[in-house]
Formats: sequence, C-alpha cells, structure tokens
Amino acid sequence: MNIKSWIMWFFPLLFFAFQFVARLFPGLIMPEMMDRYQVDATSFGIFASLYYLGYSGMQIPCAWLLDKFGIKKIIGLFTIVCGLSCWLSIISNNWLIVLLSRFLIGASSAAGFLGVSKTISLWFVKKYYAKMVGISFTFGLMGALYGGYPVSILIEQIGWTDVMIILGGVLVGLGFCILLFINNPQPLALNNQIPIQNILKDILSNKLLISIAIANLFMVGSLEGFADIWGVSYLMQTRNILKSEASAITSFIFFGMLFGGPLLAWIAGYFNNYYIVTAITGIIMSLIFVIVLSYNNYLSNYVLCTLMFITGILCCYQVLVFAIGSNIVSAENMGITIAFLNSINMLGGTFFHASIGFLMDLAWDGTMLGSAKIYSNYTYSIALLIIPICALLGSFIFWFNNNSSNRT
Repeated sequence: MNIKSWIMWFFPLLFFAFQFVARLFPGLIMPEMMDRYQVDATSFGIFASLYYLGYSGMQIPCAWLLDKFGIKKIIGLFTIVCGLSCWLSIISNNWLIVLLSRFLIGASSAAGFLGVSKTISLWFVKKYYAKMVGISFTFGLMGALYGGYPVSILIEQIGWTDVMIILGGVLVGLGFCILLFINNPQPLALNNQIPIQNILKDILSNKLLISIAIANLFMVGSLEGFADIWGVSYLMQTRNILKSEASAITSFIFFGMLFGGPLLAWIAGYFNNYYIVTAITGIIMSLIFVIVLSYNNYLSNYVLCTLMFITGILCCYQVLVFAIGSNIVSAENMGITIAFLNSINMLGGTFFHASIGFLMDLAWDGTMLGSAKIYSNYTYSIALLIIPICALLGSFIFWFNNNSSNRT
C-alpha cells in the first residue's frame, strides 16, 4: 500500500460518511418539516422512506455503473447529485419537489458504500480487502454519530435550512474533488462477465436467499426505523427532552455498531452457526424495544443509552446475513448477491417509515394545535410496536432456515 492508494480511498470514504448525515437529517427536523409543509405523520413517513427506496433501487445499477465507467466518474457525479438534491429539498415549498429530492438523495447515496468497496478492490491488494472494508465502516459510521448530536446542536443554533445548505455545499465540493483527484488504477477492461440478467435470474430463483433477504428486511427496523428517523421525535415527546439530548441517546445505536460487526462475526464463527446467532440478535432486539416502549418513563438516561448501545451491536447482524448469502451462491454471483441483499435491506427503511407514519395517523386521538396534528405518547408507542413484532418474525425465519439448509 502506498500514499496514493490511501488518497484514492479517502475521498470516497468522505462521501460514505456525509451521506449518513443526509440520511439521518429528517429525523432531526420532523416537527419543523411537518409544520412548514403542513403534512401529517403518514406523509412524513413516505418522505423519509423515499431515501431508502432510491438507495435500494440503485444498488445493482450502481454496482454495474462502477464496473463499466469506473470510480472517478460515478462516485464524483453521484456525490454532486447528492449535494444538489440537498439544496433542492429546501428551495421549494412544493411537497412533491421535496419528495423528489429525498428520493434523489437516497439514489445518489448508493455510491457511498459500493464506491468505497470498489475503490478498495482496485487500489489495495486482495489480502487487505476485508480489513479495509471494516475500517471504512467504522469511519463511515462516524458520519452517523456526527449526524446526530452535533448536527442537532447546529440546527438549534442556525436553523435547519442553513445546515442543509452547508451540507449540500460540502457534498458538491467533495464531488468535484473526487472528479479532480480520483483515478482508476488501469484502463477499464471490457466486460466479459456473465450477463447481469442471468445472475439476477439465478438469485431470484434461490428460495433460501429470498427468504433470508425478507427476514433481513423485517429485522432492520431498530436501525432504519428507529435510529434513522423516528427515535429522536419519540424520545423528545415521551421524555420531554431537547432535540440534542434525544439525538445523543439514539446515537448510541451507531456507537454500538462500531463494535458489533467484529463481535458478532466472532461469536457466529465460534459457534459455527450464523443462522441461529442472527435469529438470537433479532429476539434480543425485540425484547429491548418492548422494554423501551413499555417502561420508557421509568428508565434513566444511563439505562436507555446502554440499551441503545446493545441494540447497535445487535444491528450488525447484517454482517452475518452477507456471510450467509455469500456462501449459498456461486463465486461469480457473489458481488451482485451482496448488492441484492443490501438492496432488500434498505427497502426495510421504506417499509418501516411508511408503516410507522400510517400507524401513527391510525392511532391518532384527534388532538390538533392550529392546523397541525399532535401525536400522544400512546400513539408513538403503538406505531413503534411494529419494530419488535417484525424483528421477532425475521428471527423465526432465520431459525427455520437453520433447520432446512446447510450451516454457513
């Protein structure tokens, strides 16, 4: 490894980190957005979900584009689009334009992890690939950590629209830096791989892989449903605390994720059973959320932060899912298989945000403040129950698959 390799890796890594800030941003400004655009929880849930719909839909196309056109053009252009979409989200009072901007932020963010992964495969020798991906995840999650408490403080000081302007400017500037400084290590080779339609046909006909992908989607609510968007507003409402304090508590989920990947991989390897370990993570996550939703007012901040930290560790079950997936398909299908699993995983964000918003309006007691709906503690708790219920369902699927397949 030389200094040039580290520079090539550094700029895509910055985009991977900053796209986390854009991903989490709506969770910090839910009341402000609902008030500005006069929308209810269902509409806000749809808005939040469009990031994941765009991200999920672009996983496989982005992987193909990176192979065909290289890291320089694709990561650079996707980063610029992400920044421009941040600006688009605040320049119009048209709700449809705001929805479009959220979708584009998600679609362009697809080049975050995939771009870093591709850069590592091109600029680092193969034996360092896994280690560099692990380091990249750690630094990328720093974006999620800073996208919570520090950004919420900045929002309180200068306002959310100014923060979004700054974020968009940083991303546009970073995109141009990537176009200027990043290079492909060698001329792009002609694509002699198996046609993508053949690979997708093999993947979609694999019943075990499909069931694992669905189970993964069900179990992602703790991260993509709670930590990303609804957690901050839930804690502000039910604990009567400031936005900065609520975001600091939910940030412990991302803090736990810094340690969860290696820990869960070691545990699954020690017991030689990825299916059962994954199922147990879902059962424990479900139990934690039942405790939080039932006894929130009786839990100290210390206990709540501890539970969020444990939840973050458990959220890294996705590392085990990728390991399971890579072992039930052929080697030539592995790259697209990982993109497929990540795509279905991110669809979980679409499912949970839309469902939680719908359930909040369904359980709403009719309280209004002016023209805005007011949601009670009970409403939040009922809507968020979908997270532990689905986590338990996903666990059962993994447990069942352990008995009907070869162990990873």
